[in-house]
Amino acid sequence: MIGVWPIAMNKKKMLKVTLIRSMHGRIKKHQACARGLGLRRMHQTVEVLDTPENRGMINRISDMLHCETE
Repeated sequence: MIGVWPIAMNKKKMLKVTLIRSMHGRIKKHQACARGLGLRRMHQTVEVLDTPENRGMINRISDMLHCETE
C-alpha cells in the first residue's frame, strides 16, 4: 500500500518543558525564547518537538526551565 507509513515512523520525540522561574526582569531574548516555546506563565508545562531549534532555546534559558524527555 502506497502512502501508509509504519506506526514507528509517525512517532516523533517530544520534550515536556515547564517554566519554573519568572520571566520578569529577564532580558528580551530570554523572554522571546520562553514565548517561542509556548510558555506564558510560571509552572505551565508544554510539549514541544525535539528539534535543534527548540533545543537551542531550551539551552539558552535552561536556568528558568525544567525539561523532561518522553
